[in-house]
Amino acid sequence: MQSFRAGERVEYRVTWLEMAQRPRFGWAPMPVGQEAALLKADAPPVWYFLALYDAVGQDYAWTDKHDTPRAELSGWLSEPAVRLYTLMGRGWPQGFFVLDGRTEGVCDLAYFGLVPQAIGKGLGAWLLQAAILTGWDMPDVQKMTVNTCTLDHPRALIRYQRFGFEPVRSEVHARVLTRDQSFHQPLM
Repeated sequence: MQSFRAGERVEYRVTWLEMAQRPRFGWAPMPVGQEAALLKADAPPVWYFLALYDAVGQDYAWTDKHDTPRAELSGWLSEPAVRLYTLMGRGWPQGFFVLDGRTEGVCDLAYFGLVPQAIGKGLGAWLLQAAILTGWDMPDVQKMTVNTCTLDHPRALIRYQRFGFEPVRSEVHARVLTRDQSFHQPLM
């Protein structure tokens, strides 16, 4: 495990992936022993998106959206082609994903993840499968895209690949951390 202090500069790798055709898998049943519902938010308020973003991204240095002006985030969230889905279970959010279909023919899986308390219960694979199929059900989608980085969950890249996304490019980026962070995988 690598630990860093707030204010430290870290380099990490970003990988962009694409899926050029609808996968052959169908809708999966909820994992055994889990009860949850997938709810689509209609023009969600910025605070709701940021609450999910923080709950999921707290361990992965998700901080960029806090630098985006609130009016810009609000406009993005209210776009008809941008769809936010929340996985609700036991009365609280277990995870979420955002599909961005503003580019013609493309559905970008813009955000995806589970809160720490929901990891390890089989919900990640179920939610990713639901996100992919929901994205392909959007009008005129010819390709899905997603990106991940080595700051994200250590299994993120391999999970996307197992579900049919293929890497198309990779770049090294750097950032200054805004809070203390520990990462279970090498960043480079």
